[in-house]
Formats: sequence, structure tokens, C-alpha cells
Amino acid sequence: QVQLVESGGGLVQAGGSLRLSCAASGSIFSSNRVGWFRQSPGKEREFVAAITRNINTYYTDSVKARFTISRDNSKNTVYLQMNSLKPEDTAVYYCAASRIGGYSPRWEDYDYWGQGTQVTVSS
Repeated sequence: QVQLVESGGGLVQAGGSLRLSCAASGSIFSSNRVGWFRQSPGKEREFVAAITRNINTYYTDSVKARFTISRDNSKNTVYLQMNSLKPEDTAVYYCAASRIGGYSPRWEDYDYWGQGTQVTVSS
């Protein structure tokens, strides 16, 4: 059973930065896609970023040029560096991984999920 554990969330002022980490219990990241999603109260779960088996990266338009997803296979960890944070980035952020490696922004295409980490950006 794969387990994902997110960390790095917190409270930050607008314009600030945070780095989220997602650590996996097994070596799933080297051969699978990993994504970050977020969800705010009353809103649907939203795709944020993904990194594929071939280390291609994808972002939703609202975070392009501000967020960077990366992967360290030796540590079984995926990161989400978030810069120039805005109040609208406030949400619970979830890490997710799938059994296959191709790109997908659909949360239904991911098989394993972390418990989430809260990110709050104050204005």
C-alpha cells in the first residue's frame, strides 16, 4: 500500500513563498505521475500541477510562472515550490500519485492520495 504524506503548509502573507513536500512510502514516483491538487471550502478539487514519469511538468494557468513542481526520486519526494502567493491560493493542498506515468489533470485518474496540508495566504 502506497502512502503519501504532505508537509510544508502554513500561513504566509501575500507575495510570500512556501514549499510543499510529498513523501511516498515506496518508490512510486520514479515510474508514475504525481500531481498536486487543491480544494477550498465550497469549491471543487482543482488541478494545480503534475510531473510525469518522463519529468514533463504541467500547471494550471493560474499558477504558471509562480509554482514549480519537481521530483527527487532518491528521496521518493515530490515538491511544489510556491512563490508570489495570492489570497486566492488559500486551500488544502493534496498530493496524488497514479499507477501509470502519463499526464492527466483529472483527479479521478490518480490512485493514491495524501491527507492534505493547509495553505493560507493573508492579504
